[in-house]
Amino acid sequence: MLTDKTTIGCAYGVTLDQKENWNRYVNNAVEYDFFHTWKYHELAAHGEPILFVYVEADSYIAFPFLKRSIKNTEYFDLHCVYGYTGPISNHYFDELDEAFMLNFRDAFLNFLKEGNYVSVFSKLHPFFRQERLIRVFGGLHDNGKTVSIDLTQSLEEQRRKYRKTTKSDINRCQRMGYKVRRAENTADILAFTKLYDQNMDRIKASEFYHFNEAYFLKLLTDNKDADLMLVESEGEVICGSIIMYANKIMQGYLISTKTAYLKFSPAKFLLHEISLIGRKRGIDYYHLGGGLGFKEDSLYEWKLGFSDFVLDYQTWRYIANPNIYNGLVEESGNVISEEVDFFPLYRKTTS
Repeated sequence: MLTDKTTIGCAYGVTLDQKENWNRYVNNAVEYDFFHTWKYHELAAHGEPILFVYVEADSYIAFPFLKRSIKNTEYFDLHCVYGYTGPISNHYFDELDEAFMLNFRDAFLNFLKEGNYVSVFSKLHPFFRQERLIRVFGGLHDNGKTVSIDLTQSLEEQRRKYRKTTKSDINRCQRMGYKVRRAENTADILAFTKLYDQNMDRIKASEFYHFNEAYFLKLLTDNKDADLMLVESEGEVICGSIIMYANKIMQGYLISTKTAYLKFSPAKFLLHEISLIGRKRGIDYYHLGGGLGFKEDSLYEWKLGFSDFVLDYQTWRYIANPNIYNGLVEESGNVISEEVDFFPLYRKTTS
């Protein structure tokens, strides 16, 4: 246990081998997403998962990270999994006592110092008011917008907000006889893996966004909180999307379409059908996410074709050891500039 003697509470890190403890903090939080869970962090390939926990009386804050070593140094940094994470608590962030948040800050700073951490990066969750806690540190960064479909409105109102082209493409897919079903076996997961690989190659995605069949099998097997939904045309899988459920939020995690069928827009048909499934499950929001790199690009505009419900998206970029950070950036050949949207900058590959 990493105990901070400067506060009246205690702080410690929960690791993957403490599954029950990790799950307890997540499941007892008033707000959390699938991205916070032990199951999802078990899949992480780019760091050692750790859940930092600060406890004070009957209150706690838990913050999941991936611990990464910095090559050729004795230092580390903290990053987050692919998705929307940030801190969680058994209280709403708007209701947290100021003194409690400051005690959390002191405990976390001590944790960073003792652990030789240089920097911290985390994507925050657009639905939770985590920014109130992060402001006690500084380093809050506006990162663009994300799009969500509000499933608490009537289905008629939801459809009314679809763009004309979105409605037209959905209707065309229905006329063409496309069917949506849940993946049932390993063969279905393999079919989606091939679609996903094809899509990543087509858009020339970095290695970070590549996931293999083993990853998808582990994510989807015996998991009631994640589904793979497929679109079929005459028995052929032409489109698919992984959906994650937690509380009243449904995340559109990954989506891929067979290249030959892109012109028919089966992904639009799939998103609409998934929204109907969400309604049956009592989901309030179907979160579609943002653009590539959270830019307001063509992908973002595509998602706006379903909804005008837009959320601010933020990241936390904190430098725990400025002297070491600046030295690492210099050694990497990069130059610190407000025009460079990359953190931590010392991990950016120079051309």
